Amino acid sequence: MTEPRARAARQKGQLNFEKELRGLLYAHGDDLDPLPETVRVLDEIVTDFIIETCHAASRHATLNNRQKVKLEDFKFVVSKDERLLGRMTELIGMEKELKQARKFFNTDEGKVGLERGGPGRKRKRATKEKGEDGEDAEEGDDGMEDPMFGAFTSFAE
Repeated sequence: MTEPRARAARQKGQLNFEKELRGLLYAHGDDLDPLPETVRVLDEIVTDFIIETCHAASRHATLNNRQKVKLEDFKFVVSKDERLLGRMTELIGMEKELKQARKFFNTDEGKVGLERGGPGRKRKRATKEKGEDGEDAEEGDDGMEDPMFGAFTSFAE
C-alpha cells in the first residue's frame, strides 16, 4: 500500500486523470457521462498504483546504491506481472521506433521563417574561426541550403 507520507501529501478531492478515465470508461462500454464516484475511485486506484510503483522503483535504486531511478528499476518492479512487463517493453520499443522515424523524416518544410532567424530562433554572434578546409568560417554556420536560391548560405548575423 502507499506510504502514509505520500497519501497524506495528496490533496483529497483532486482528480489527476479524470478526463482520461472518462474516455477509458466510455471506450469500455460505460455511459458517456459516468458516475463521479466511479471516476473518483478509479482515479484513486490509478494514482495509488503510480505512487506505489515509483516508491518500489526508488527502493530498488537505493538498494543498488544509486540516487537516480532508472528504467531498469521500473522493469524490475513490474517483472512479476508478465502482461505489464510485456506492455511496458512494447511501448518502450515503439517509442524508440518513433524517435528513429522522426530523425529519418525530419524535414525543414514549413520552417522558412525559423531557419532565417525569425521568431523563436536565437541568433548567434558571428565569430571568425578556421573551418575544416582552412578558410574562415563563422560560428553558427550550419551549411544549410537556401530553398529559394539553391546555394549554401549562413544564417548567422
